[in-house]
Order: sequence, then structure tokens, then C-alpha cells
Amino acid sequence: MFLKWFYRISAFLVFILLLILVRFGWAIRDRHPDADMNVHIETEEDFLQAGFASVDITPQVPDTWIDKNEDAQYDPKDGDTFTDGNGNGKFDPVWMAGFQNNRPAMGVHDPLWARTMIIANGKHKIALTVIDAIGFGADDILTVKKMVPTKLNIDYVVIMSTHSHETPDLVGLWGKSPFSSGVDNTYKKQVQEGILQSITQAHLHLRPAIFRVGHDLTGAANLVEDSREPIVMDPRINILQAIDAEMDTTLGVFFNWSNHPETLWNKNLYLTSDFPYYVREALEKGLKKGDSTLIKGLGGTAIFSIGAIGGLMTSSPDFPIPGFKEDTVYLEPSFDKAAAQGYQLAALGIQCLEKGADNVTFSKAKLKINAKTLELPLKNPLYRLAAFMGVVQRGTSSWINIRTEIAAWQLGDVHFLHYPGELYPEILNGGVEKPKGQDYNMAPFETPPLRSYISSKYSFTMGLSNDMIGYLVPKSQWDEKPPFTYTFKDAPYGEINSLGPETAPILYRAMKELLKK
Repeated sequence: MFLKWFYRISAFLVFILLLILVRFGWAIRDRHPDADMNVHIETEEDFLQAGFASVDITPQVPDTWIDKNEDAQYDPKDGDTFTDGNGNGKFDPVWMAGFQNNRPAMGVHDPLWARTMIIANGKHKIALTVIDAIGFGADDILTVKKMVPTKLNIDYVVIMSTHSHETPDLVGLWGKSPFSSGVDNTYKKQVQEGILQSITQAHLHLRPAIFRVGHDLTGAANLVEDSREPIVMDPRINILQAIDAEMDTTLGVFFNWSNHPETLWNKNLYLTSDFPYYVREALEKGLKKGDSTLIKGLGGTAIFSIGAIGGLMTSSPDFPIPGFKEDTVYLEPSFDKAAAQGYQLAALGIQCLEKGADNVTFSKAKLKINAKTLELPLKNPLYRLAAFMGVVQRGTSSWINIRTEIAAWQLGDVHFLHYPGELYPEILNGGVEKPKGQDYNMAPFETPPLRSYISSKYSFTMGLSNDMIGYLVPKSQWDEKPPFTYTFKDAPYGEINSLGPETAPILYRAMKELLKK
């Protein structure tokens, strides 16, 4: 009798183990085994075209709710109640990404977008799309890339995120609890279709173009803070304007700046792109107060992209943002604070286009594109658990390695660098340190800075490109174990949302080689 039950129990345990292994294998399966984004293109100088488009990807928020204790977390035990807007008898949340779990949206403040710029040099084309999202993983992006019609003859597509912390969860980490995904697959498909439509429409809108490029290296330094030592930022504004060569009107503007769009912080419950909304509105339409024009808009379609935001580049609740054209300083998170920040950025961008001493204008240029697929080790145990549980639906390309990509391209004398995460600015601009208390006893590895390999003074550097992998922390500054660096009382934040300590060294080495080409 004992042996009979022993065999039964053993068989049952083996069955359960097999189920777990099958579940694990299915969760981390390679969803795109045929993916190969290695690209090398170099064209002759030719006349240029540009096309822009924007597609609304705002989700429906069927149910509103009352946050009884104002903790920005839905819990009926706290007296929170909801209004059944679609009459199905249950609460249908839209989980907001970026801060705490269990933060459902109450409504929409401003539309969310998929905005695309396509640049053509003769028969060669590159498409850049930016979506209002905290991030979009490589698997989901590769799905979209495969949907782009081959008849468009686009050589390379980059899909980026604004990294707004006030948008629906497209990654999975911000659901009702840490153990449940916040991704609504129906909405994810809406976003993918929106990206595809945006690319297709931008291609239809291609026009002969004149490009004007400018930058402001320091004007926006008072609008961002570095919340982790060493204090290194990348406050420069990069802006590219495409002008219709025949109509002399603006086709669109591409704006690049390094700061987390989280000025509204974690108590906001309305979907919004945060300060990028106000940047784009002012760039396109300008800003008026009464009969006075405070900002003269450029027209066209404006696109906002983020740069090196690791470290952590932010505008925290007590960080002061001066009012735009008014005697006010905003401290508390609010839409007024985000607006003041966005309007100042737009004004600075327009100013460096119109009055910049060293801006450049051209209608003919060479186009060079280099992109590389690579693997990164998934060392973070929380990320591994999230993948196994299906909280993050992302496959591995080999045993506990993930596939991602980087790209560097050049339009005449203007350089563009794309990387898949939140780059610490010291890797880009210099200043990587070997602080006391580091987990790895090593000299700085990510040196010299990546900018030393960029020959042009016009350089757009864009994070969360074609992926969302978290922070790229210099290995010599990696700090999970006490004693902590820089007299921190607790472990710093960046390492929690990073693939692991090898991520930055691998990507730095690969980006350096790409730029040297």
C-alpha cells in the first residue's frame, strides 16, 4: 500500500514539474527566431524628402472611480468605488505605468499618439516612430516591423517611446499587483495598428524637403535634475525641422531632450503624455495669452523623443520649475507645472532654429545607416520571475539571454544614436566614476564617453529605441550590496530596473564599434 501511494505521489509530482517546465519554456520561447536587424547602408548625396504623420492611440477608459483616501491605488477596502460606464457589472481598469502598482486611470487629459517621421534619400528611407508609452518591448516592436508593407521600401524602422509615466502599461510591470500583468492585449494591438498606420501615412505624405537643424547645449539645464550621483546630465536640446521645399511650410519637427516625462508624478490619475504634450502643442500651434503671442508655432507635426535619462534624470515633486513668462515657480506636481516645463522647452527649440549661431540648413545629403542585433544576459531575478509568470511577455533568444538592437545613422553632418534603455548620461558625456562602496572593484569601463566617437556637433541620442530594457548603469557604479556608494543609506534605484551589471558594458562596446564605423 505504501509503495502504491509513493508511486502515485511521485508520478503526480513529476507531472506537476513537467507542467512547470512546459509553462516556463512557453513563457520564454523565442517569439522571433528569424529576427535579424543587422543593417549597413551608405548612399550617395541626393535630394531629400520627408513625411510626417500622427495617429491617435488613446485607449477608452470605460470606468471611472473615486479614490476615497487619495492614495492613487484602487482598493474597495479603503472605500474606493467605481462607476460602471459600460454596464458589464465589473470594474474595467486601464492600468497606468511608471510608479506604483494598482493605479487605474480615471480618464484622459490629452490624446496619446504614434507619431512618425520618414526621411528619404533617393530610393533609401528610414522611419522613426515615437509612441506615448512608458516603453514597448522588442518582441512587440518586431511584430509591428513585420507588418510594414515591403512595397514602402523602408530600409530601417525605429520605434521609440516617450517614457511617459502617465500612460497605459505596455510592459506588464504595473498591473493590479507585482504578480499580474498590466497589459491589455486589445490595447496593445491598437497601439501596434496605430504605429503601422502612422508609418503608412507618413510615407504617403513624403514631400521634397529642406532640413534645418539646431541645438541648445545649456538653456534647459534648469528644467531637469540628476537625482543620483555622480551629477552628470545631458541637458542639450536637439531639434530638426523639415520644411516643404516647394510650399515653404513646415512638414514637421523632431525634438530630442533627456528627462523622464513624470513631472505629474504618481498621484496623477489621468492619461497624458506629460510635458511632451505641451512641447508638441507649442511647436505646432504656438502659445497665446490674450492678444499676445508668447510662442509663434512652426506648424506641421511635432515629435518628441527622449535621450539619456538614466541616473535618474527627472523633475521630482519638490523640484522647482519656473513659470513661462510669469512670476511663478511651480513645486507641487500639476498640469500647470508640466505646461511651464513644456512651453519653455518648445520656446528654446524654436529659438535655436531661428537664431542659433551655428544651426545648419540643407536639402541634399548622404544617408548612412548601421544597425546591429545583439544579445544581453537577463541577470535580474525579478525580471526572470516576471517573464516566467507571464507578467512580462517577452521571449529569450538563447538560454536566459534576450535579443535587442542598437543603431547609428547619419544624415549629412547630423548624427543619430539609438539604444534600447535608459542610458546614464556619464556613459554618453563622460564622468563615469569608481565610487567607494561599489559592488565590483574595477576602474570605469565605459570610457571614453560615446560622444567622443561622434564627429558632428549635431547629435541626437535616443533611448528606448526598438526596445525597453530599463537602466544602463556603469558597471563600476553598480551598487546592490552595502556599504552603499556616495553615503546612500539604501541601495539606489537604477539597479532594480536593469537587466544586470553586464548590460551597460556590452551595449557600450557595441555602440562604440557602431559609431566608429
